[in-house]
Amino acid sequence: MLSRLINFLKACWRPSSDHSVHAGSDAAGRQDGLFWYKDSGQHLIGEFSMAVVQANNLLEDQSQIESGSLSLLDSGPYGTFAGIYDGHGGPETSRYINDHLFQNLKSFAAEQNSMSVDVIRKAFQATEDGFCSVVAKQWPMKPQMAAVGSCCLVAVICNGILYVANLGDSRAVLGRLVRATGEVLAIQLSAEHNACFESVRQELHAMHPDDPQIVVLKHNVWRVKGLIQISRSIGDIYLKKPEYNREPLYAKFRLREPFKRPILSSDPSITVQELEPHDQFLILASDGLWEHLTNQEAVDIVQNSPRSVRSLTI
Repeated sequence: MLSRLINFLKACWRPSSDHSVHAGSDAAGRQDGLFWYKDSGQHLIGEFSMAVVQANNLLEDQSQIESGSLSLLDSGPYGTFAGIYDGHGGPETSRYINDHLFQNLKSFAAEQNSMSVDVIRKAFQATEDGFCSVVAKQWPMKPQMAAVGSCCLVAVICNGILYVANLGDSRAVLGRLVRATGEVLAIQLSAEHNACFESVRQELHAMHPDDPQIVVLKHNVWRVKGLIQISRSIGDIYLKKPEYNREPLYAKFRLREPFKRPILSSDPSITVQELEPHDQFLILASDGLWEHLTNQEAVDIVQNSPRSVRSLTI
């Protein structure tokens, strides 16, 4: 499995020998069994590559990269948007994010005529609200939609500023050159919302002081209410709105006791930093990669693979 993951990262930087694959955000990818990848394409400040190893019979994950206008207005702002959406319980939430999050961001960027933390936060909330509306409409026919959710990791590069917004346990890692030594160091840019971390468990206990079972150790894994490892997501409405914690939702998802406040959050952690010339590349990946590689191992793989300009990999 580890060798397959290493090949996954190396494929992101494999020079294309197939002339049917063209550079650009609309380039067709190539598939090898459950392994799909897209060779290097161009975005506003460099190159990008994408790769997916499908773990389930039904692909629950989505990813996208958009480069150019980040607004509905012709005046901009301009930049690059990249996102990975690690779905669980089904593909519906990740697909919804893929279809709506960037459009929501463009709408709010047009309102403010700029890119900002506020624009990104509003885009996340609008996407959450939109998916909640879908669940409400589907509830009589497809109640299990209330138990479908997705992690959401987004990077936005605009005017030399890098914004990273995260819900769940995907991770963004920057490769930064240390000029004195020539080494490229791994810098983690996102905070993970997984109950395996003591800080996340403390946050949950602080938010739910009257619930001693807010986090439960189940089969040696910390889970929120014994059900899910992540504490923030888009979707998972059954743990956010009490009216969906009832039949006809499957009993395995329903909590025995009612809850008054949302158990999971859709509020992303957002970091902002100015890009510098010695910042070489950015890796966005779901937990499936980081369970097997350290930040530095992933950066070393990318650094030791051929590329010509500053890059972004998903």
